[in-house]
Amino acid sequence: MVKHVSIAVKGKVQGVFFRASTKEKAIEIGIRGFVKNESDGSVFIEAEGNGSQLSEFIAWCKQGSRLAKVEHCLVEEGIIKGFTGFVILR
Repeated sequence: MVKHVSIAVKGKVQGVFFRASTKEKAIEIGIRGFVKNESDGSVFIEAEGNGSQLSEFIAWCKQGSRLAKVEHCLVEEGIIKGFTGFVILR
């Protein structure tokens, strides 16, 4: 069963290839949605997948890319939007 989550990631997550690494991981796992930088220095992600895919993806987001330093990761369930791929929004 497909689920939808919104993920807000705070810490040193901009300028460290977090978005590119997030897209790479999402595609590897089979997650659909998007990732984008926010003006406050955080990263915002909307992701859809089954329960095990989302669990693996959320666990990755809490660690982040190799150069990132994730301080906080807020996950909220939401309404399915039917994403067909995973993209970086600018």
